[in-house]
Amino acid sequence: MRINVPVLIVTVLLGLAVVLGQTQDSQQTSTAGGSSSSPSLDTQGIKAYVLGPGDVVEVRVFGQPDLSATAQVDSDGFLSSLPFLETPISAKCRTEKAVQKDIAVAYSKFINNPQVSVRITERNSRPPATVFGAVRQPTRVEMKRKVRLNELMSVSGGFTERAAGTIQILHTEPVMCPEPGEEEEALPIDGTKIPLLIVKISDLRLGKPEANPVIRPGDYVLVTEAEPIYITGSVVSPSGVFLRDQLTLSRALAMVGGTRPEAKTSEVKIYRQKPGSLDQEVITVDYSAIKKNQKPDVLLMAYDVVEVPEAGAFSSQRIGTTLLGALTGGVTSAISSSGTYLPSRIIY
Repeated sequence: MRINVPVLIVTVLLGLAVVLGQTQDSQQTSTAGGSSSSPSLDTQGIKAYVLGPGDVVEVRVFGQPDLSATAQVDSDGFLSSLPFLETPISAKCRTEKAVQKDIAVAYSKFINNPQVSVRITERNSRPPATVFGAVRQPTRVEMKRKVRLNELMSVSGGFTERAAGTIQILHTEPVMCPEPGEEEEALPIDGTKIPLLIVKISDLRLGKPEANPVIRPGDYVLVTEAEPIYITGSVVSPSGVFLRDQLTLSRALAMVGGTRPEAKTSEVKIYRQKPGSLDQEVITVDYSAIKKNQKPDVLLMAYDVVEVPEAGAFSSQRIGTTLLGALTGGVTSAISSSGTYLPSRIIY
């Protein structure tokens, strides 16, 4: 797939600006009410949480208040501000229990059998994932554990009717603590390689494993919004519809109630804007042949204008209606001009 880098970057930035503005408003409202603004997924599995830069731990040494402290994991992944320890304690990608054992070993040089407890007080190493686009609740989601795409969609309220059919996942952070089989890759955004994953909503609903990836902290998840198509002319409900995955002319006409009896379905016109030009391309389609499976259906494009013309008064589609209208109209006119009013009777 070829990606238009400037369009991608502008789309992500515009969408992000909107969702951040909404999030700030909700934060102000929630702060006034005394509740948290950013939704957080449940803490199932949080005991397996591994530390990262920015996390804060509380270290307590029983009976030794001078050795107790609150320390933050630095950018290199170490706890370097513990009292009396010259060698920093490695903390990145390790659990609090593992760090606790190392601190106890380090302090055993000064006291016998130190009783150490380590408790994580702030989890700052995982930036929230941002969900926006065609979802019911654009938001930022704090993730304390591994989260897959379907769970993130559930937290954001699900898709709206404007969802085009694809989800774009843009990675902004490398994998901090890669597991076996994962790589801590760099993230070049220089136009040659963009860390972008595209998932089809239909595949996600079908439960395909490849369509339900793990979402990283800091990811931007954009549910793309559908572009409009306009349907006019001799249809039941002329209106605009949204272009979804593989939308054909037959499906689009069905979405507006179908064609009217007087429609000239053999000459349906599609007005399509030429790329980079103000001129339009006019495509004539025999929709009646498509309904009979004599011709293939036509895929529509964004901003197409579909016009279903009306057949002439004496065409095969309308000749019966035209003659009936002429007959009834003539009788009514004759009665009116003669001033004769026919009585009405009721038969019981």
